[in-house]
Parts: sequence; C-alpha cells; structure tokens
Amino acid sequence: MLPFTNQNQVNASATDEGKLWFVMRDLTRSNAKLPAYKLLEQEGIRCFTPMVQKVFIRGGKSERRCVPYIHDLVFAYERREVLDPVVAAVPTLQYRYVRNAYCQPMTVRDDDMERFIRAVRSSDAPRYYRPDEITPDMLRRRVRIIGGRLDGYEGFLLTVRGSKVKRLLVELPTLLTAAVEVEAEFVEVV
Repeated sequence: MLPFTNQNQVNASATDEGKLWFVMRDLTRSNAKLPAYKLLEQEGIRCFTPMVQKVFIRGGKSERRCVPYIHDLVFAYERREVLDPVVAAVPTLQYRYVRNAYCQPMTVRDDDMERFIRAVRSSDAPRYYRPDEITPDMLRRRVRIIGGRLDGYEGFLLTVRGSKVKRLLVELPTLLTAAVEVEAEFVEVV
C-alpha cells in the first residue's frame, strides 16, 4: 500500500467530488498572526494540522495555547483547481512534492486521513511522533479496539516503561504517527 497517490490512483470516494487531501507546507514564522491553517479555513477550505498544548510566558504570566505540532505541516482537502490559485496568491504556502517525481504533489488517501483525524479528535491529549522517533521496542503488541470511541481500529499498542496509560498508534505512513489513549477494557490482542 503506497502512502501517497497520484492522480490516477485516487480511490472512489475522492473521484466523486474530485477532492484530495494534499500535504502542504506553511513557510510562515511560528508566531505569525495568520498561519496557513487559519488562512485556508478563512478561504472555506477544509484543513487539518496536528495541534498540541504548550505553555507560554507572556508578561510574567503563563498561558496555555494550542499550537501546531509541526509548524510547516498542513493537510488541505480540496480539488487542485481550487488550491492552485490560493497557493499562487500566498507566497508562504506551498505543496509538498513526492520525491523523485516531477511536480507531483503529495496526497494522502481519504480513508487514512479520516481515520487519523477521527482518532486524534477522540483523545484529549494525543502525542505525535515522526517516523524516525518510533523504535521497534515501542511496537510489540498488535491490538484491535472493540467498543468505545475507536471501535474497529487496529494497530500497535504503544509500550512505554512506567506508563499506566494504554495508547494506540495511528499512523499516516511516512509522515506522522499519533498515540491516542484507549480504555484497557476495549483492547483485544490480535
């Protein structure tokens, strides 16, 4: 299974609407007032960026804010004809391209992206990992979730020494992995 598709390998649900999940780059600074995900939402384009809670000190007081986990990573769900004028008009927004392919933007399959978004939104505090951060020791038990918010999900149970919380790894191949909390009673070892 290839993580990225080209225009000829689009699944049936994407060809109905012609929309794809494009992987985009946001070249604005981390303190920008209008980062790409806010700009795309203003334009009416559905987008997703993995967010984490961070504490910032401002004027001697600490405040908690949601900020992107990887600032330059944005997923936009739209047709290419709609995104192209936006990318052309905004110099800090770019497509990410597939390696060794001339001008072919990266896309993520609809099913993989919807599964990832659903899992991340079901957890209060998901943890994100880049592909190089996942070690074989962390991937010991393959499990299936039966019941609860993530009913039907399969994947690896994150193994971390000393942790009492069970976390399921949900992945976007070659891009990002999220560890979301699952209740122990819903976990079945495969």
